[in-house]
Amino acid sequence: MDDYQKEIFDLDRQVEQLVEADGDAKTIAELTMQLEILKTIYARATDLFRRGSADEDLRYGLRIQGYGDWNLDNVYAFVYERSVELETAQHSAFVGGIQNLDFALMLNS
Repeated sequence: MDDYQKEIFDLDRQVEQLVEADGDAKTIAELTMQLEILKTIYARATDLFRRGSADEDLRYGLRIQGYGDWNLDNVYAFVYERSVELETAQHSAFVGGIQNLDFALMLNS
């Protein structure tokens, strides 16, 4: 389990505990949204990481954009930073935007 999976696991457990304890609904909703965003970013980062393991162009693109060598931390940083650049007011549109971004194309641009 990497650090990102641990963070997601811990947050998921925290949400479950709040739900079981009949915690504050607003807090549960906010943490649930944060959890969904982290899961989406992680899924996209790990997918891109796997693709880049066999694609020198992606690895080169990451390096020239200043993220360094091809490893999960650097790929995650790239995906995270590009994700937070999305401007949308609605949570579902934000998560959908992350799911629809072509991160590989961004690296090859």
